[in-house]
Amino acid sequence: MTLASVCILAGGEATRLPGKLSMAVGDVPMLVRVYRNVSPGRDTWLSTKGPLSEEIAALVDAPQVVDRWPLRGPLSGLLSTLSEMRSEWVFAIAGDAPFVDAAFIDRLEAHVTPQYDAIVPMHDENTKRIEPLASLYRRDAFLREGMPVLLGGDGALRLVIDRLRARFVPVRDDRAFANVNTPDDYAKIREALT
Repeated sequence: MTLASVCILAGGEATRLPGKLSMAVGDVPMLVRVYRNVSPGRDTWLSTKGPLSEEIAALVDAPQVVDRWPLRGPLSGLLSTLSEMRSEWVFAIAGDAPFVDAAFIDRLEAHVTPQYDAIVPMHDENTKRIEPLASLYRRDAFLREGMPVLLGGDGALRLVIDRLRARFVPVRDDRAFANVNTPDDYAKIREALT
């Protein structure tokens, strides 16, 4: 199977922690760390709300697609970017998830078969909590089913997944799902990396 491409979502408003994608995680900005973790050997694109800062742009060599429907959440960013991409499968990842790496994508790709349109990590089978922004999507199916959800006004990724032939894969690595939304989250990430 051909390797999935990657779409990094870097266009959110980050109202609880403005500028978080530029904040240092290790020795580079958070978005650069995510890019370096997931891009080796893969066609990688960025969904943005506008131009990247010069510091980040100098370290990230990936096409950027500006969200066509700003302020509509990650679904609009994914639809904007996936409509420009051409690969059959795309791994969607949030730009503030510094522990997801290429090996994580490989594990999900092992579950790709023709009968599925999405491979979605699930924290455990009891809670059914899923990670839509660390998932593999068949690009054409996501575009087909995502647009009605966006136009319907809700925009929740879970609603798109409900419309897809999804395989839910238990992943027992909560560290992979760590992301940064608050100053406390950022402090925990920095501590984990020291």
